[in-house]
Amino acid sequence: MTETASNTATTLTAGLFTPFAVKSLKLRNRFAMAPMTRAFSPGGVPRENVAEYYRKRAAGGTGLIITEGTLIPDPAAGPDTRVPHIHGSESLDGWKGVVDAVHSEGSSIIPQLWHLGVQRGEQPRLNPEVTTVSPSGLGLDGNPLGRAFTSADLDQLVQYWVDAAVNAKSVGFDGVELHGAHGYLLDEFLWQTTNVRDDRFGGSLEARTRFPAEVVAAIRAEVGDDFAIVYRYSQWKAGFYDAKIARSPQELENVLTPLVNAGVDVFHPSTRRHWEPEFPELSGTEGVRGLAGWTKEITGLPTITVGSVGLDKVFDGAWGDDAASGTTGLEPLLAQFEREEFDIVAVGRALLADPEWVHKVQSGRLDDRIAFSRDHITTLI
Repeated sequence: MTETASNTATTLTAGLFTPFAVKSLKLRNRFAMAPMTRAFSPGGVPRENVAEYYRKRAAGGTGLIITEGTLIPDPAAGPDTRVPHIHGSESLDGWKGVVDAVHSEGSSIIPQLWHLGVQRGEQPRLNPEVTTVSPSGLGLDGNPLGRAFTSADLDQLVQYWVDAAVNAKSVGFDGVELHGAHGYLLDEFLWQTTNVRDDRFGGSLEARTRFPAEVVAAIRAEVGDDFAIVYRYSQWKAGFYDAKIARSPQELENVLTPLVNAGVDVFHPSTRRHWEPEFPELSGTEGVRGLAGWTKEITGLPTITVGSVGLDKVFDGAWGDDAASGTTGLEPLLAQFEREEFDIVAVGRALLADPEWVHKVQSGRLDDRIAFSRDHITTLI
């Protein structure tokens, strides 16, 4: 890239390097590391190598680190013995080391609180004696798997989410993100394929939103008004990329409004391609607006956009043998930022490949970015 081109790139991206704050979350720029499961925490404990992994991204200029999913205290939260936990003294001590490492580089950090629900499967390695549970005992394909939550289960489940958030605050995290996307537990309540309950948590779209909203409200009551709560949601589900929980802006408003009223501060709508319009059948500017843009328009809250930022392949197959992705320009992202469709951009695989990615964008060294390959999945760098 010539010096002139480098200066132009730096000018175009300047707005993404302005500070941003919401409640306890104070960022030096608009770049976040997207949450990506790494499974490098044996026994659920993040150790020095995990702390160094996140520290490098902070040192490379990323303003906000959103950790990989970390399991809440429910014994049925997940299947993998190497995924970190957000409970237990050893795991919390490990997270304290991660938080301190990221803070030492001037960045903020929040954990992604995670419960897989039915996606835990029938043969989990973690707590295999515990039956997998979900809203209706149905897999993402609609077939029976595990068992459905009872009313008593749900009371305890809310407390597990609250305990996880309180634990996160106690070790110094700057907020929390609830994973309510991709067909995991909270999303399973929202989606009509996995929620056929006949109590107050099932039925209409508004009723299916009730349990996730109650989780948010219970967390808000315990962590206080100033502790930032981020909520990640998606239309698509794992293996069901055409799935929808909301097929119109009005339905999307029906989903999001209860979450806003419950206490969400920032939404993180997860898409596979950030530049794609959410409701392309609409005309004018509405027909080009992405999911983050619609979320911001409807709620008035800050949003995080995500999905193949700076890469030429979407993430399906990203963890397979043919996982390589080349780098691309940031023009679609910048156009969305100019339209005020998002406040923060989360970068995933590009940051796995290149801890210095944000610094390179800031200095206009786009040609120096490292392309993503499968090697970046199998090794914690």
